[in-house]
Amino acid sequence: MTTQRHINLPIAFAVIASLWVTPLFAQSNQITGIAHIAYRVADLDKEIAFFQKLGFEQAFANISPDGKVTESFIKVNDRQFIEVYPQSKPDEQTGWMHVCYQSGDLNSLYKALDSHGLKPSGVRKAGAGNLLSVIRDPENRVTEFTEYTPGSRHTLDAGKHLGEHRVSDAISGFELPVPDLNSARKFYVDGLGFRSREEAGGLLFTAASAPGMHIELRQPGPGIKPATLFRVKDLAAAAKQLNAAGLSETKDRNRVKVADPDGNVFVFAAGR
Repeated sequence: MTTQRHINLPIAFAVIASLWVTPLFAQSNQITGIAHIAYRVADLDKEIAFFQKLGFEQAFANISPDGKVTESFIKVNDRQFIEVYPQSKPDEQTGWMHVCYQSGDLNSLYKALDSHGLKPSGVRKAGAGNLLSVIRDPENRVTEFTEYTPGSRHTLDAGKHLGEHRVSDAISGFELPVPDLNSARKFYVDGLGFRSREEAGGLLFTAASAPGMHIELRQPGPGIKPATLFRVKDLAAAAKQLNAAGLSETKDRNRVKVADPDGNVFVFAAGR
């Protein structure tokens, strides 16, 4: 005798959706990865020296009319940078500032973002020569989108300033503490077209069009700080290199962490 089992399809679909949420539109194929992550620091020279210990070089910088560096572009690879801004006054907040995503077609991405109520700024040519559009996330932080263009400072630097001894050659993502994970999920999934799942007390976001990129958001708490994530091939070798450079590294969840002179956290992990 054969016993038939009836599956409650609505419940089954709800379970699947709770494990991995996928947007119902193909907007994510317009974001191809992270172009840069920006920090403001108390001492620019010390920060550049810190990145040099990681094997990263300054590709170029913006100079004010009075000869002061207003922004330094630290190169990770030909398409990824760390932007570093010096503190211009004592009460100016330092630390993690914003992320910028790369797009292959920024005008199309602008239309998609606008159609989902994110109110992006009009696409314009930025100072370095690339196209740029900006929105605000639920915490009112800047989120940028760029399209690299021929003749920009970034594209003209292709193949240059690639430190031979870089600890890593790729930014894989970032971590941020956020007080409202539900609003964050809506922003990243409904707004940006990313996929989301719950992981380790927070949310992990990925995009099919940006393999290897992951964004981790967690509730604020002790030890939860913004961090930039780098991918390495050999974690033990990376830890050894960091130690040899005189950096105090700590291990956390099979990852290695170091801090810059301001206490900003940089995390190195094997590819996932």
